[in-house]
Amino acid sequence: MSEDQDPAAQMSLTVSERDLDELAGKLARWLTGKIGAEVTVSDLSKPSSGGMSSTTILFDAEWAADGGTERGSFVIRMAPEDSSFPVFESYDLAMQYQVMAGVAAASEIAVPPLRWLELDDSVFGSPFIVMERVEGRAPSDNPPYVFFGWLFDATVAERALVADATVEVIAQVHAIDKVAERFPLLDGAGTALRRHFEAQRAWYKWALTDHGVQVPLIERTFDWLETHWPTDPGPEVLNWGDARPGNILFEGFTPTAVLDWEMATFAPRELDLGWTIFIHRFFQDIATRFDQPGLPDFLRRDAVVAKYEELTGHSVRNLDFYIVYAALRHAIVMARIKCRMIHFGEDTVPAELDDYVMHRLSLEALLDGTYEWD
Repeated sequence: MSEDQDPAAQMSLTVSERDLDELAGKLARWLTGKIGAEVTVSDLSKPSSGGMSSTTILFDAEWAADGGTERGSFVIRMAPEDSSFPVFESYDLAMQYQVMAGVAAASEIAVPPLRWLELDDSVFGSPFIVMERVEGRAPSDNPPYVFFGWLFDATVAERALVADATVEVIAQVHAIDKVAERFPLLDGAGTALRRHFEAQRAWYKWALTDHGVQVPLIERTFDWLETHWPTDPGPEVLNWGDARPGNILFEGFTPTAVLDWEMATFAPRELDLGWTIFIHRFFQDIATRFDQPGLPDFLRRDAVVAKYEELTGHSVRNLDFYIVYAALRHAIVMARIKCRMIHFGEDTVPAELDDYVMHRLSLEALLDGTYEWD
């Protein structure tokens, strides 16, 4: 595979660098005010790979307490800078914090321990969350785990443990009760699925059409979804939103932390399941396109459905709709990233508008009913 063909390079983002030395000083002063003792901050760093929707900073801190010294390792998640051409229109940290706190209170899901939510953007220039750092490893998005890495090197049985653990987390999220009471920020008028769908339309407009980019394939997919709208979507539950193993930290093959709750929402259960299945197929289809084996045994559609039904007793319904819906949502992500790369001079405008969608061929096949699962 040549360098210009590298799918990881095609997916890379130009991240606006924040001055870590300046952040360290500001962070130490802010923490000193929160803790009530002078804090020393050290070892600030940015992960080598991470999400596309936020800035993540890792750091250590220590301070005097009860005649001794307390130390800790922490993570900051903050909204992206406006100058970074962000992928998403908004980044609601208050919602994330409340969802994570609610999930931790209502379940045994391994949410990273929350420490502080700071909504005053005068501290760092944007709001931020501080969490305790949890050790573990996640399957890599960039470069994709289907090419190499610890999951690629694992045995089929070990990968099955990761897949099952991912589905178990999803089932645990969906089992949380009293969701309207616990997560009022996620509630609203009308059905949850329709609210979610219309939010995707608004995001597409903000991310692309407001910049003069109209992608026929994306608009065709919106129409397909309207035509195939479920007559009985089923009960609405809390959905993780970005449900996939890349958002779980593992010690060995056991989860230690469940991350990235910014896409949490109310919806039928299949919203999470469709996303989980499709996002792996997105990576697997890249591998196939470059004549690489990938991980065809991992997160297979039939296995995900069987495991989920075994854990929950729920009969999965309308899954084709939710897989196409996942492909649409990811198409908007990839098209926005393409616009972002063009904006920063890393890419050029494609000859065909549908090529703004990296997984164009897969999405076309899903719409036409010709997608090959095996």
